[in-house]
Amino acid sequence: MEIILKTEVPKLGGRGDLVRVADGYARNYLLPRKLAIVATESARKSIDHMKAAALRKEAKLKGEAEQLAALMKDVTVTVAEKAGENDQLFGSVTSKTIAEELSKQGYSIDRHRIEIAAPIRMLGEHQAELSLHHGVAVSIKVIVVKAE
Repeated sequence: MEIILKTEVPKLGGRGDLVRVADGYARNYLLPRKLAIVATESARKSIDHMKAAALRKEAKLKGEAEQLAALMKDVTVTVAEKAGENDQLFGSVTSKTIAEELSKQGYSIDRHRIEIAAPIRMLGEHQAELSLHHGVAVSIKVIVVKAE
């Protein structure tokens, strides 16, 4: 069955793409969730309109992400955690912890967009990468101090 995607579907395509999928996949998953529409003649004509709207939206989101990246390039997050001997943390600093600290500073970043190279299990200074948009990333400093 040929369908037109209304939103981006992983491993299938992006918004406005005309794709051929199995009938059951279309009827049972894509169409009920309003992720796609059946590729009728009138729907095929609207593909150009959908793609143009998607490009405009994508450009706007990327511009906003670049502005946010410029604001966040010098951001430092300080996290207080319990630590034992040799500056070893009892747990670890996760992306969720960093997202909470960023929200206290006024930045609303989804924890899934925060990438930590290695688990943070020691006191000190570390780096975290924020993926704000496709192709727009910023590195922030994470300082872990001993909680009192």
